Amino acid sequence: MVFTDVEIERYARHLVLREVGGPGQQKLKAASALVVGAGGLGSPAALYLAAAGVGALFVIDPDDVDRSNLQRQILYAEEDVGRSKAETAADRLAALNPHIFVAGYNGAFDASTADELVEGVDMVLDGTDDFAVRYEVNAACVRHGKPLISGAIGRWTGQVGVFGRQPCYRCLVPEIPPDAETCVAVGVVGALAGVVGSMMALEAIKLIAGAGEPLLGRLLIYDALSGETRTVKVGADPDCPVCGNMSSPGTGEMSPKPKAGDNGGGV
Repeated sequence: MVFTDVEIERYARHLVLREVGGPGQQKLKAASALVVGAGGLGSPAALYLAAAGVGALFVIDPDDVDRSNLQRQILYAEEDVGRSKAETAADRLAALNPHIFVAGYNGAFDASTADELVEGVDMVLDGTDDFAVRYEVNAACVRHGKPLISGAIGRWTGQVGVFGRQPCYRCLVPEIPPDAETCVAVGVVGALAGVVGSMMALEAIKLIAGAGEPLLGRLLIYDALSGETRTVKVGADPDCPVCGNMSSPGTGEMSPKPKAGDNGGGV
């Protein structure tokens, strides 16, 4: 895969990195990712993936931009209030990097769309705040053997983890918490979304380029008020309704690149 002179200039800081270099940047260009939720986490994650040169980005979100989003959802501006998040996000990402393919899907991620959206990409980033949607995303990733990078934030605390076939996200959260709260109810400091969303993009880049040690089967928890982080291991639950019947743990490695034309799906 040959880079143009403009691309070489654009990715110069990656190309001199020992852990990325030319081969890693080629992997980024050949990769595809689905971002579920173009909100507080999806915004910075998608921006950094686009800037990094991930070759195909798909963004799904059913909502329109609301003025209250602007405190943390950095893909949008005042003039975007009332516009589709997915379509606006796609426009911004394409403008940021014209050398990649970007598509926005203005709709919900649910049982009717999950397989079509997930099967044609290399990995999925989930930044939604709805546990039912998170469960659908996780189940689809397990079915299709795709790495899932999951992020969450609330108040001053955030977390990010990477899940393969085992353990999966459902091993971490086996049931929807009865006291589950959203940012609408409890609030969130805007900059925290940038921190965790950027971490999600960083984990995706590591997976694609084969750099370092991704947070596979681990959860990084960040306390913004204290400025402290801790990492905990997530064990595979043998009774997990999603991955409990798998014969062996997944590696988290990406599946082979889909054939040309397979990426479009319903996006």
